Amino acid sequence: MSEVMERAALEVEGLRTEFRINGAWYPAVDNVSLRVARNETLAVVGESGCGKSVTALSIMGLVQAPGGRVAGGAIRLDGTDIAALPEREKEKLRGDRIGMVFQEPMTSLNPVMTVGDQVAEVLRIHRGLSRKAALDRARMLFEEVKIPSAAQRLREYPHQFSGGMRQRVMIAVALACDPAVLLADEPTTALDVTIQAQVLGLLDDLKRRHGMAVVFITHNMGVVAQIADRVAVMYAGQVVEEAPVGAVFADPAHPYTRALFAAIPRLDRADQELAAIPGRVPPLDAMPRGCRFAARCPLRQEGCDEPQHLAPIAPDHSVRCHVMEKAHA
Repeated sequence: MSEVMERAALEVEGLRTEFRINGAWYPAVDNVSLRVARNETLAVVGESGCGKSVTALSIMGLVQAPGGRVAGGAIRLDGTDIAALPEREKEKLRGDRIGMVFQEPMTSLNPVMTVGDQVAEVLRIHRGLSRKAALDRARMLFEEVKIPSAAQRLREYPHQFSGGMRQRVMIAVALACDPAVLLADEPTTALDVTIQAQVLGLLDDLKRRHGMAVVFITHNMGVVAQIADRVAVMYAGQVVEEAPVGAVFADPAHPYTRALFAAIPRLDRADQELAAIPGRVPPLDAMPRGCRFAARCPLRQEGCDEPQHLAPIAPDHSVRCHVMEKAHA
């Protein structure tokens, strides 16, 4: 058994999450397996609609019936399968042993509660603290996430904070109970590049200080380079490539990963034409039988219409593409 498997804080194995469309169930996440160790950041990247956020919501137990369901797979938190737990037990874990930072803090924070009370609420529910003790802890968390004048700002409301400061409040909420796993769903998307860099640096510092396992969802490869230890590339509900961050940047194997890199503008090429990936992600109710990227792939050949499997091409580097698998054989 590998070292990562032995010390994994979060293990997702064969996850399948489905949504109902016109009376039939279709997978938005199809046989996804991920492992994240303590003090490690796994970046999950891909276009919108590839299943990244649904994976995070599935881990948190927030896929709502009757329109959605986790139809299969295991989600293990420190070895315990939380996917099989009743809802009451999942509620005890959410915000306690596993936290989540959502994409848009303005819609995630309660506009009629002070930010201090929103952080304190988590501590009162999961730790049984008094309001005074919870607010004292909230002040310490605000200082830890570098919100200035923390004691004063506890009494303010979300609309009195900038986007970057609201995101710091969300991070404080997620970290309140010192979770083993932190899920961050594109937490810097709405921020300018300067504030984005500050938030990324803050998350990395907090990860090391608390020894958390972090799953960071993004579509920004620059963010991946800055914060990730390993990368899982998702397309149409499947992981199509997984490797250490250095291997993905040095030698991206899957044609979709290469296309993502090609779409990044190069500052050292004044006459560069912007590249775009033709076509779009297939809809849930019209997934192809074989490779889901084949219709958009420049390397498509015979055999691409057959189901593809995630296979190793190098140590700790796997790809779901028989063309690349043969090339690395």
